[in-house]
Amino acid sequence: MIDIVGKRYWYFGLSLLIIIPGLVALLVFRLPLAIDFTGGSLLDLKFTTPAPSESVIRSVYSQFGIEVGAVQSIGPDGVQIRSREIDDQTRASISAELRRRGGEFVELQFSSVSAAISGEVVRQAATTVLVAAAGILLYLWFAFRQVPHAFRYGTAAIVAMLHDVLVVVGTAAIFGKLFGWQVDSLFLTALLTVIGFSVHDTIVVFDRIRENLHRRRGLPYETIVNHSIVQTLDRSINTQLTAFLTLLALALFGGQSILHFVLTLMIGILSGTYSSIFNAAQILVVWENREWRTWFRRKGPAEQAA
Repeated sequence: MIDIVGKRYWYFGLSLLIIIPGLVALLVFRLPLAIDFTGGSLLDLKFTTPAPSESVIRSVYSQFGIEVGAVQSIGPDGVQIRSREIDDQTRASISAELRRRGGEFVELQFSSVSAAISGEVVRQAATTVLVAAAGILLYLWFAFRQVPHAFRYGTAAIVAMLHDVLVVVGTAAIFGKLFGWQVDSLFLTALLTVIGFSVHDTIVVFDRIRENLHRRRGLPYETIVNHSIVQTLDRSINTQLTAFLTLLALALFGGQSILHFVLTLMIGILSGTYSSIFNAAQILVVWENREWRTWFRRKGPAEQAA
């Protein structure tokens, strides 16, 4: 039988290696929030000739007293402009001046969000994630109420879920710095979907542990957990692989408009599969053995020899 639980600290270490760079990027570069969360206007343009330079675009906006936050090139003839909120009249004047100085273009997208609405979106997003976490904890506590220490199962699932959230958010911070990606409402949708996938797979493993605790009474808890993980390994991988391949097809052929959303889901599903197999159940073993009592204790000669 594959010894997965026995190597649990290697898996914990790998998780830290993945999470820490994202946390550093999050602290240094911050999360690149889109206008959905900060307020402002977004204008996507496709020129018939090569797009004007960033300095020209900023100069046009400054003529009307509008501060530009970011100008991102989309190919040789496309440009995305993020600025503070502008009204329709100002937008028409800016468009006319851009046509005069940069050439003819087609407006692909325009959206505007006020600061008040964006603040409400941020509060609702935070509330949604917290409510989801609390609901998962209470549900698992109730579902596993007949198992000793039922509260541990809900807590372990939340920790594994936080692992996936940190991976996704940290990746967003890194990609925001490297590729100019921004976090919008679709990112929040992807994050909640990742939470659902992660918890679903974790519950499958936990449910098999619950069954084996009754079927294999007398065996060490660590052995039961390892056996349960191995039994559900094929199902976990096959289920998540099916979803991953579907998302891969969408990433390749779905177009630019949903690319960030799909890639976020792909990263989250990979992380969710890893955490449900290699982290969540191992947390139960660490808790059952109370292994934190020996983490910082120097081993004696007999233990070192063993």
